[in-house]
Amino acid sequence: MSLTHNERIKLPAGNLERLSTAFIAVGVLGKTFDFTPGNGLFVSALALISWILAGTGMHIALRHILGRLKP
Repeated sequence: MSLTHNERIKLPAGNLERLSTAFIAVGVLGKTFDFTPGNGLFVSALALISWILAGTGMHIALRHILGRLKP
């Protein structure tokens, strides 16, 4: 029973980990290749920080989810 429970916890945790990595990659690479004129430095920095914070928040949620694993 515990093995099935652990596998059901690990599957969404793995998906959330990949999503958080994608958020960080989109935030960093998206702003690296952003050649749109008119965007100020402050707006670009704010967007970059928000993508990174969203990815970090998902990673923290992931650690909370993995805390429910049974020995």
